[in-house]
Amino acid sequence: MQSSTSPGSLQQPARRIEAIDAARGIALLAMVSYHFTWDLEFFGYVPPGLTAFGGWKIYARCIASGFLFLVGVSLMLAHGNGIRWNGFGKRLAMIVAAAAAITVATWFATPGSFIFFGILHHIALASVLGLAFLRFPAWALALTALLVAAAPYYLRMPAFDHPVLWWLGLSTVSPRSNDYVPLFPWFAAVLAGMAAARFARDFGLLARLGGELPQRATRPLVTIGQHSLAFYLVHQPVLIACIWLFAQIWPAAVQSPAAGFLNACESYCRESRDQTFCTAYCACMFDAVQNDGAIDNVMRGEQTVELSSRLGELASACTVETDMSLMGEEK
Repeated sequence: MQSSTSPGSLQQPARRIEAIDAARGIALLAMVSYHFTWDLEFFGYVPPGLTAFGGWKIYARCIASGFLFLVGVSLMLAHGNGIRWNGFGKRLAMIVAAAAAITVATWFATPGSFIFFGILHHIALASVLGLAFLRFPAWALALTALLVAAAPYYLRMPAFDHPVLWWLGLSTVSPRSNDYVPLFPWFAAVLAGMAAARFARDFGLLARLGGELPQRATRPLVTIGQHSLAFYLVHQPVLIACIWLFAQIWPAAVQSPAAGFLNACESYCRESRDQTFCTAYCACMFDAVQNDGAIDNVMRGEQTVELSSRLGELASACTVETDMSLMGEEK
C-alpha cells in the first residue's frame, strides 16, 4: 500500500500508508473477537446459532466487508499505475496456498461444513479479477460495485445449484460452510475499496493519510496489519487450542440434539417472527424432521438439493400449521 506524492498523481509512492495498516489491524482484532465467540459456540459454551443470526451475523458481515474493502484499496494503490507482476504473483501464491491449506484442514476437522470458498479464496480470486478494473474511474467502479451487490437478487436460479458453482453465490441453495464468501455479492466490497482509493488519488486525499501515526497508540495495530496473512492463519488455531485446554478442566454442559436444533431454529426464526410463533414453529419443525427421518442428516450439516428441498417443504407446512394454530387461539 503506497501513497502518492502529489494530488491526482499515480506515481509510485515511497512507503506504506500506516493508517491503512492500522485499519487492517483493527479489522483483524474484530475478527478475533468474532471467531472467539464462534469457538465458544463450537465447544458448547454459548447457545447454538448465536453467531449465525442477528447482531453477530451483521457483525461478521461488517468485518468481512471491511477486509475486502481494504483489499480493493491496497490493490489500487499498489498497481494503479501499472501492475507489478513480481510482487503481485508472490502475494497471490501465498494467499492461494493459505486458502488451500484451510480447505484441507477444515475438510478433516469439520467435513460437514468445511471451507471451500472462504474469505482467503475470495481475496485470491478478487485480486485477479480486480486487475481488469484498475483503469476504471471512481464513478464506474462504484457503479459496478452496486451491480455486483445486487446480482444475487436478480440472477439467483436453480441452474447455479450444483456444488461446483457455489463459489459464485447465485444458487438457490444455501451451502453449509464455516466461512462462505462467494463472488456475488462480496466482490462489491473490493470494487468499493478500489473506487475509494481512486477517488482519494484523484482528489489528493492520500497525503492526509500518509503521515505517521502516534507510535505508542497505533504501532501494535500497524504491525498486525502489515502481517495480516500470518496473523489470520495463526489466530484461530491458537484460540481453539486455548478453549480446548479450558474445556479439559471446565467442560461445557452437554446439550441434547433436540435442544441444539430448537435453539438454532429459534435464533433464526426470531429474525422475522415473534417468540410465540418461533417456539411453536420450531417444535413443529423438529417433530417433522424427526418423523421424516432426516434429523441425523440435519444435525450433521449435510447439504444436498434433495434435503434442502424437503426442508423447505416441511418449513412451509409448519409455517401454515403454526399460523393457523395461533389464529385459532386468538379467537
